[in-house]
Amino acid sequence: MKLVILDRDGVINHDSDQYIKSPEEWEPIPGSLAAIARLNQSGYRVVVATNQSGIGRGLFETDTLVAIHDKMVKALAQVGGRIDAIFFCPHTNADVCDCRKPKSGMLKEIGARFNVDLAGVPAIGDSLRDLQAAIDVGAQPMLVLTGKGELTAKDPALPAGTSVFTDLAEAAAHITR
Repeated sequence: MKLVILDRDGVINHDSDQYIKSPEEWEPIPGSLAAIARLNQSGYRVVVATNQSGIGRGLFETDTLVAIHDKMVKALAQVGGRIDAIFFCPHTNADVCDCRKPKSGMLKEIGARFNVDLAGVPAIGDSLRDLQAAIDVGAQPMLVLTGKGELTAKDPALPAGTSVFTDLAEAAAHITR
């Protein structure tokens, strides 16, 4: 099975330091939805793994997150794309969990649910924590310069072997080549 793992905020949609707290605040990054459709058309299953500590902080409820994801899925369908599954961690840094990136619990769960070894699977994110989780499961870390990506690219802790792309469209073009 061909699989790609995507972070959400800063990769698919514009990010906010105040969190994306409603469907109205969710806005796709230009080209990101078409990039997902391109991956789908090339036979890839696309899965989202996203930290959503706004739930743990009490900024929004799980039903609001579901509404945000519903907007994303509907917008994708309009361009011929789909997401095969969405995994999220509702915890804050203060919580002790295995799912919050940079820990790799969410990615391990993806591997188990899809019955796939994540070695070499493209894992695309805009933050160091996305890349660290990818490295931990043997996935191929890919950084996009959208969201927090430009700052992350300058981080001396950037994992060796991380591929860097302007945005999700460029990363998808590379993967589907």
